[in-house]
Amino acid sequence: MGDTRAPVIVGPTAIGKTAVALALAAHLPVEVISADSRQIYRRLDVGTAKPTRRERQRVTHHGLDLVDPGERYSAGRFAREAVGWIGEVRVREHLPIVVGGTGLYIRALAEGLFVEPRLDPERRRALEHWVGGLAAPDLVRWAGRLDPGFAGGGRQRATRAIEIALLTGRPLSGWHVRARGSGVVTPWYVRLTAPRPVLAQRIRVRAEEMLRRGLIEEVAAVLSEGHPSDAPGLTGVGIREAVDYLHGRRPKESVAEAIAASTRQYAKRQETWFQHQLRGSVLTLDASRPVDELAGEIAVAWKFGLS
Repeated sequence: MGDTRAPVIVGPTAIGKTAVALALAAHLPVEVISADSRQIYRRLDVGTAKPTRRERQRVTHHGLDLVDPGERYSAGRFAREAVGWIGEVRVREHLPIVVGGTGLYIRALAEGLFVEPRLDPERRRALEHWVGGLAAPDLVRWAGRLDPGFAGGGRQRATRAIEIALLTGRPLSGWHVRARGSGVVTPWYVRLTAPRPVLAQRIRVRAEEMLRRGLIEEVAAVLSEGHPSDAPGLTGVGIREAVDYLHGRRPKESVAEAIAASTRQYAKRQETWFQHQLRGSVLTLDASRPVDELAGEIAVAWKFGLS
């Protein structure tokens, strides 16, 4: 298989992962493998904070714009498709760097995920009908009861945990433990962190910038295609607050603050996950420092095997 090592840049949303990855290209011949479960959705560029077209011209990105907003996409599928992307990058003699904040995608690449057994179609449809009638907090509670290893998350992740537990008789976290060791890459982690006030300020600025760049209009266009408000691509932080406004559930002047509040909560969960779930070498850096300085330190550490 050859050298499977790869830098994996992780951290909470708005910490500056993309900026660091772009700056790293000045030191190493990199291509980015995006490990972000929201940036996979087409036509939701502002709401998912995708790299701009100019940034993608500077550094090639893989894993963006993969499916329509109404389509489900699993961590397992991500890991399978990433095998191809990483192979293409290595053929070009470039260095694949994994960049993202979706813990399950990171785990799928680094540790592997189980191969889903065949699930009874009729039981699955009946379960989907039942789950569809549950409110998000109830879904999360059921997921926690059925899977003691459930680490939290949104509606899609909770639904997945319930589905696997009930249809296979074993919790999803248990399947993951059994599959450990079948990962795609050998990770060399770079964990970006920052003092809470610094991150909160970045989150606030991003929320306001999203609205200035046309978040409301972007989400309205996707809804006009006929997608329901609970479509997989419309349930993410930032986008769901815009959906609430467009459906008359909140005033427009409250959208930016609602996005910032939800994002702060999500970032806190991400930080907890990355603090406790990463296995192997981890280089932890304060992302409040200048981006070029961080990139230079990462490049030196990678070249000399430091961590």
